[in-house]
Amino acid sequence: MASIAGSALSFARPVKAVNTSSLSFSAARKGNAFLRLHSVPKRFAVCYAAKKDTVDKVCEIVKKQLAVPEGTEVCGASKFSDLGADSLDTVEIVMGLEEEFDISVEESSAQSIATVEDAAELIDKLVAEKSP
Repeated sequence: MASIAGSALSFARPVKAVNTSSLSFSAARKGNAFLRLHSVPKRFAVCYAAKKDTVDKVCEIVKKQLAVPEGTEVCGASKFSDLGADSLDTVEIVMGLEEEFDISVEESSAQSIATVEDAAELIDKLVAEKSP
């Protein structure tokens, strides 16, 4: 079920919505709240599965590593390739993430990272596994 607090949306479960022109969420039972959004900007995202703090840190590391020009938007849905990263840049980003979060990313996992959100989700998973 969705709720609106100020201008933020929150959901019981993580929901992704990227590159959509219209969204509609409704509850299955009568009487539950529903939310409909129309004419949504193409880069609209409802929320991320990864923690917001993790996504924010990853965004900062990506901006720094790729020397992204000031004013360029970097968010969870941002693809490394769209930001000008090649395979070497991606390896360097992963190394920066490993250092920042004190984790070790397997090569097979690193190859599946294409977006900031992918990286943040993997980081949250590895940090959770590392915690006793």
